[in-house]
Amino acid sequence: MALVEVESEVTGTVWKVETAVGDVVEEGDVLLILESMKMEIPVESPVSGTVADLLVQPEDPVREDQVLALVEA
Repeated sequence: MALVEVESEVTGTVWKVETAVGDVVEEGDVLLILESMKMEIPVESPVSGTVADLLVQPEDPVREDQVLALVEA
């Protein structure tokens, strides 16, 4: 099994976390939602697997390319 890093594509703020550690997700499932320039940007799982770690919480600032979560594929 491999850990896959889920990165932010934008600079913004974590608006809402949709999953928890241990949740089973499919490729394309929304893990969390970022807010950037008053837009909501869903962050999707790039693979099917289990959420191994969430590295951010609501209201945390994030930068582009920051690792937000780890998914065990």
